[in-house]
Formats: sequence, structure tokens, C-alpha cells
Amino acid sequence: MITVAGVVEAVGAALLKVVVPAKAAEVRDVTLAELDEASAGQSGDLVLGAGIATPDQALAVIERCAATAAAGLVLKPPLSVHPDVTSSAAARDLTLVELQSHGSWAQLVWLLRGVIDRAAAPGSPETGETGVYDELFALADATAAIVDAPVTIEDAQYRVLAYSSRQDRTDPARVSTIVGRRVPGDVIAHFRSRGVFRKLAKGSELIFVPQGPDGTLPRLVIPIRAGGELLGSIWAVVDGPVPDGRLRDLQGAASVLALHLLRLRVQADVARRVSADRLRAALRAPGRVGREELGLPAGPWRVVALEAHSGTAEMVHNLALWESITRRHGWRQPLIADVGDVLFAVVVDGGESPGSWLWMERLIHDVAAHEPGLRAASGSVAGELTDLPRSRAEAAELLALHGSARQRGSVLRFEDVWAEVVVHRVVTAVPQADLLVGGPLPVLVAHDRKHGTDYVATVAAWLEQQGDPRKAARQLHVHPNTLRHRMRRIAEVVPVDLDSPRTRLALQVQLAALRPGS
Repeated sequence: MITVAGVVEAVGAALLKVVVPAKAAEVRDVTLAELDEASAGQSGDLVLGAGIATPDQALAVIERCAATAAAGLVLKPPLSVHPDVTSSAAARDLTLVELQSHGSWAQLVWLLRGVIDRAAAPGSPETGETGVYDELFALADATAAIVDAPVTIEDAQYRVLAYSSRQDRTDPARVSTIVGRRVPGDVIAHFRSRGVFRKLAKGSELIFVPQGPDGTLPRLVIPIRAGGELLGSIWAVVDGPVPDGRLRDLQGAASVLALHLLRLRVQADVARRVSADRLRAALRAPGRVGREELGLPAGPWRVVALEAHSGTAEMVHNLALWESITRRHGWRQPLIADVGDVLFAVVVDGGESPGSWLWMERLIHDVAAHEPGLRAASGSVAGELTDLPRSRAEAAELLALHGSARQRGSVLRFEDVWAEVVVHRVVTAVPQADLLVGGPLPVLVAHDRKHGTDYVATVAAWLEQQGDPRKAARQLHVHPNTLRHRMRRIAEVVPVDLDSPRTRLALQVQLAALRPGS
């Protein structure tokens, strides 16, 4: 863990100084403030105000930083010492850092990345060795020396793992890639139009990409493969085609990097299993694992059941799939684990940043637009760690009820369909035969079977529409006079007192037991 003060100390007073101190927030990542975005970073981000030019813009970004629980904001003078800006940061307990006037934002990005990456690099046998990450940065520098150009090393999902220290030749795409740890969408579109990703997936040849839009400089892309499998790639910002001798040296560097990426993947798999085991234990039984061990942000939380197929192989596939989806949409450390044959995610109940309930709900709706069969269900709010098993049980129950719940859609929330849960628990707690022991319903069921009538459905519609003949008739797609006639005939077949609240309740319970899927 490293705080904003720790980052400032590591970079040095020649570039950074704290103007407005605040609580000791952990810095997990660095991001650029986007003036046209609704938010500024995520929880734990150190936000760089590179494009902020006026006090009003700075105040707006401070508001968004506070809303997303960003770790701090970096501004240049005179904005960093503007009275309105400093008082706003102090009022919101947001650390405000000043980048000296002579300091370069691009230079600061590289320095911050190095500090944060090394602070966050795992160092326990469970999650991997810091040395592997250090070696990747060293190899990035070595590769940059071979090709005489700055490089990034990326994994198979095009996430940045390491980058060279030399930054004498760069472009906006490279800055955004390192700051955001992922290639920006418009740059990806440019590379995709050139067939870069198709060539990476299928071959091992080096790829030269000419200059692109918005000042994107040429790139030399070197696949990193092992046993035919793509493990990652090297991206070098070059002036033009590279001599054959250097290309051969680059291919040798790629072979060395393949071994390191294999080690990292093994360590990541171990870390994932450890994290999943701890989360699984917390979801099964209360109080066994602390919040810090689980990597949980401050609560309250919700447990969300995610649709998955049963079976070990399918479960592993779905777990990896959901981790990939959530990471791709900004959740850096997804809290996902399987319990039994259901996948569960633990999200924060408040806010809208990645890893929150509102963010997860939007994500599921977006994914469901392309995958109509996708389903998810959220248990009620868990205020304490001891409440997580209850929220998990509710989420699993809702997921099982998804097909019969009256509220349709890809996402169910416990608070919205609690009545369905209550009725389901009642009718499943008592055998159906014991619930259908008396009253008019068994007689009407027998009459419908013998004479082909629809008296059971008629009573059900009458009860659901609280005795309104027009609404009940509309539900049954018949004329209101037809419905009234049926109700008279039902009274002739068997006496039923629909004016009694207790009778209506008993009939609704019996109907739910009779037709659980309705």
C-alpha cells in the first residue's frame, strides 16, 4: 500500500508537493481528468488535472473526485493555489498536490506509474514475487535499447504490464495506454483496421503499423508466444521500418519475455485461487475472514448471483469469463467466486464506480443486450461481513426464481421481488398435496379437467386484479361480461367467499403451489 504522501515523497519535492493534506488514502492507480466525463477516476485513483485550465473546471473535477473517492488530485499553479480550489479540496477532504510549473505531465505519468506499480507489485508466495515485475520493467528497458525506441509490454488482453523508462519519443496514444493500462478505443480501432490483432492472434511475424490518426506514431508490434499460444506483445514507438539485425534481436527478447509471462500467469492463477477461496469462505460462513484479507472496500455490500452453467469445467469457464468482462469494464480486482454451482460477485452498495451495484447493474444490462439469456440477481444489502452469507442465499434463491418472477428483465433485486420470495418459501415449505387439502380450488381443478373450463385461471385473474372485472377480463383476453358469467358459474359449482381476506390469501397460496411457474 502507498498513500498520496508516499507517492509525493517517492517522486520528490523537485516535482511534487502537497498543497492540501487530507486523510491518508491509498493510491491504487493514476488517471487523467476528463473534462467531458461524468466522473473523475475511480476509488483510489490519483487524478492528474493535465487538461484543467480554469478554476471552474478544477472545482467541477474536485466534486467528481470526492464523489468517486479518488485518492487525490494533481494540479499545476496557479490553479493548485487558487483560494477557491484549495478551500473546495479541504472541504471535501481531498488531497491536493501541486506539480511544479516546470514539470512535464508526460514525465510525471512515467514516474507515477513506476512508483505505483512497484508499490502494488505482489510480494508474498501466495500472489507472486515482486522480482518478476521488476524483471519485466528491466526487459522493457533492454528491448527499448535494442530497437532504440520506447516500448510497452502487454498481456494477451492488451493490458500494460511494463514499459520502458525512456520517453524521448511518444504520442497521446502511448500516454493514454500507460495511464489507463489499456489501449484506448479509437487507437484499437485504428490498429484493428490495419489487421494488427488478427495477425497477432494467428502468427508470430513482427508487424509494422504506419502512422495513424490524431498524431499516433508508427508502431512495431512483436508477438510473444509459447507453444503456439499468444501470451502478450511488445509495442515499440518507432520512426519507420527497423533493420533486420535489430528485428532478430527483438525476437530473441520476445522468447525471454515469454518465460516471464508464463511465470506471471501461473502466479496470477495462484493469486486468483487464493482470493476466490477466501471470498468463498466469507460467503459460506460469517466472520472467518477479515475485510482486508478479502480485499473488500468499505461496505455496505451486495452479493450478486451471476448466471452460470453447472459443472466444474463450465464453472471455471464462466468464472474466467466474468472476471474478463468486469476487468474490461474497469473493475481492477473483481471479487467473484463460485459457491456450489452458482457464481457470486460482491459489490459495494453505494456509488457508481466499477465494483458498485449500480455499475454492475448497468454492465449486466449492456451485456444482456447481446446475450438475451443472461440473468443475474442481487441479495439485499449486507451491512456487516456476517451478513454476506444471508445476501448470498437470497441472491441464489432469486436467480432460481428468475423465470417465474413477475418482474421480468435480466436483473432482479431482492427488495423489488421480496413478495415472490415469501410466497415461494411458503409453498416450498409444505408439500403441495398438504396445501390443496380443501376449499374450492381442488373442486375447480377437477371441473376444469373434466369439462375443459378455465375456472382456475378465472379465479386467479380475479384475485390478481383485486376483483376488478375489466382488468381481470383484459388479463384473460375475454369480454368483461364473459368473466362475470364465469364467476356466476363458479359460484354454482362450489361455494366461495371472495369477500373474505383470509379466503383470498389462502386461495392465492394454493394457486402459487399449484402453478409455481406462473
